Amino acid sequence: MYIASDQKKIFISFLTALGIFAAIFIVQKNFEFIGYVVVVVLLLFAVLFSNRQVRYPTYILWGFFVWAVLHMLGGVEMENGKVIYTLVLYPLVQAPYNILKYDQVIHAFGFFVATLVMFSVLHKYLTRPFGWTAAGIVVAMAGLGLGALNEIVEFLMTVILPNTNVGGYENTALDLVFNLFGAVLAVLFLKLRDK
Repeated sequence: MYIASDQKKIFISFLTALGIFAAIFIVQKNFEFIGYVVVVVLLLFAVLFSNRQVRYPTYILWGFFVWAVLHMLGGVEMENGKVIYTLVLYPLVQAPYNILKYDQVIHAFGFFVATLVMFSVLHKYLTRPFGWTAAGIVVAMAGLGLGALNEIVEFLMTVILPNTNVGGYENTALDLVFNLFGAVLAVLFLKLRDK
């Protein structure tokens, strides 16, 4: 594992936040999000183990940390027994789609960050002759691949646990749409940063 000296604060903050949320989920008997804590820890170790080769920029690691905290926060139960992920932040579209929910915002942000992570992993293979359009498509598709993996994890949670807050087909489809939105924003961000 490799942690640059300027990145140690991020990983200490990461472990502290995950410990706090794990304690909250244990007290709330929220087994779904105890499972997600394990998934986030696995993602953290994947980043740590690949950091020596990739050398993730610090801003991407902070983005990963912010996403993890917002993701865990989404699993905290409110007084009515529902989790924060179910909150409608602004009613743009009514049921059954319920846009704009906390869940959708976190998906867009999470896969914005995931696409930046994939750019860090892949950028040395994406040479200039590719051009930004082709490179952007490759990076966005890599971020969306992580989004598909996320949906598989959500599906597994519904198989393993009798009660989850994952939702049905509409939720999965909307998650994928907001993942795409985040991935496209990340590619636009990278293109603007490159200029």
